[in-house]
Amino acid sequence: MTTTTSTTSSRYSLPSIAMHWFMLLVFIGIYVSVNLIDAFPKEDPKHQLFKNMHFSMGLLVFALVWVRIVFRLLGTTPPIVPAPSALMEKAAKLGHLALYALMIGAPLAGWAVLSAYGKPIPFFGLNLPALLSENRELGRNIKEVHEAVGTLGYFLIGGHAVAALYHHYVVKDNTLLRMKRA
Repeated sequence: MTTTTSTTSSRYSLPSIAMHWFMLLVFIGIYVSVNLIDAFPKEDPKHQLFKNMHFSMGLLVFALVWVRIVFRLLGTTPPIVPAPSALMEKAAKLGHLALYALMIGAPLAGWAVLSAYGKPIPFFGLNLPALLSENRELGRNIKEVHEAVGTLGYFLIGGHAVAALYHHYVVKDNTLLRMKRA
């Protein structure tokens, strides 16, 4: 009998797979909403709606990443067949580490920006407490970092997808299939 976080011999557990793909959808929402904010004037309610969506979904990623980490620690990782080179394994570990850093660091930085600006921290209708006392100069500095990390996220997520497709179509191993339900 398997637990909720265990794997079959060739695939990740259903909760791990579901969490992976759900978080992709949340990331799409984050990037769509941040790009739609400036499509509307500040007076338009849609401007604030997309801001709140961006903030809430970013904080959702921050909450869900901890669940993913628990799944990762309690579960097992199915082997890649055929086994990749040591260099590919190291690159994959660094890529995953960078993605986890993105999922923790970007939302924390966004939360800190709002805190430093003295603004509410919306999370799907709730207001979370501030992480910092108001300091607009610090807020501007953190915002620059948050935006740079957000831009880097496009490349990390895109690189992750390209690597999975490369493994599937070029290397022809089971890397992508491990994250697909049978």
